[in-house]
Amino acid sequence: MKYLFAAAVLVTTAFAGISAADAAGGCGPGWHRGPYGGCVRNRGVVVAPGAVVVRPPVVVAPRVRACPYGFVWRYGRCRPI
Repeated sequence: MKYLFAAAVLVTTAFAGISAADAAGGCGPGWHRGPYGGCVRNRGVVVAPGAVVVRPPVVVAPRVRACPYGFVWRYGRCRPI
């Protein structure tokens, strides 16, 4: 029973130390850490979305099978008429 109680106390203290302000560097919402470590207020900084990259379409044209005069393309090769 005392091991269960010790585990419950350990888990409770571990979760008690986590808060949302830790994610903001300890400054709280609307603030961030500056270059020298102090808290600096966010001043309407807007992050633009990344550039959209569009690849050119791939054009697939059928191969032209040119058989000599007197031949026709059948069954995967040129055959005489």
